[in-house]
Amino acid sequence: MGGQAHHVVVLALENVLALDIGIPLQVFGSWPGGPYSLTVCTERPGTLAMHSGPALSVADGLDSLARADTVIVPGYLEPDAPSAAVTAALAAASAQGSRMVSICTGAFALAAAGLLDGRRATTHWLYAAALAKQYPRVQVRPKELYVDEGQVLTSGGVSAGMDLCLHLIRRDHGAQPANQRARLLVTAPHRTGGQAQFIDLPVLPAQSDGLTHLYAWALRNLHQPLTIDQLARQAGLSRRTLIRRFHADTGMPPMRWLLDARLALARELLETSDLTVEAVARRCGLGTPANLRTLFRTHVGVPPSVYRDTFASLPPTAGTGVTPVSAATTR
Repeated sequence: MGGQAHHVVVLALENVLALDIGIPLQVFGSWPGGPYSLTVCTERPGTLAMHSGPALSVADGLDSLARADTVIVPGYLEPDAPSAAVTAALAAASAQGSRMVSICTGAFALAAAGLLDGRRATTHWLYAAALAKQYPRVQVRPKELYVDEGQVLTSGGVSAGMDLCLHLIRRDHGAQPANQRARLLVTAPHRTGGQAQFIDLPVLPAQSDGLTHLYAWALRNLHQPLTIDQLARQAGLSRRTLIRRFHADTGMPPMRWLLDARLALARELLETSDLTVEAVARRCGLGTPANLRTLFRTHVGVPPSVYRDTFASLPPTAGTGVTPVSAATTR
């Protein structure tokens, strides 16, 4: 980059999310004497609607993308494909060598421009399935805070954009400037885990092919070592029919559904009770504390202790209060 400031261009689309656009403006634009210069542009310069905030006045148009070293697309409401002019400008910026970055649902704009084809990418976990469905050539990774594919980088929901912007500084200039910037912004320079710890785990399917009573029975008996044969007997179905019906309802095999249900209950207990990890593992049917820790790291991204520190709603006490097992049915 030499002595010239690295030019960051933020592309604000209609109904851009207030916090999402604020992140790159704060990280790169409020750095007097810093190594970055910043421009905000939009498709039609003038007044731009911003979701959850006042209207923006944006003077620069899409031609600014041609002068960008890095292009950042913040998230926007109802992430449909942007106009042909926007996707063409994004594709042209990428072709000329600009680094392409998205925050939250901004990934949909990069995907529409074909910039995520064959690449790993992430977005807000709530929209990950929609991104995968609309753009099947994208390798969607909903559990990641951000994904760095070299010249194309994507981040998860909202505050994950801060993680990615600090990562860009760390990549460009090393850990010290990134850490200093993080201190000024009063945020962690690097967060443990990924989006998985924030994803709501839906236990009960929205629709059921006659298995509603089986799901309720299983959720009441998560502390037991349930098997497919037990589930089949409880439902009065053959093993093969049960597996087929589970796939139709939940999109997954019975044992994976049970694992998600156990993890949902474990998260609930860690958030709302002071039970020990051993007691949580036993209550959820996950066996030993070691097994719970392993599964938590694999599927949630952090150890149970870190999850509890982050989300616990009760201060540590000597009591043994616990949310009823039925609470898992609301997750």
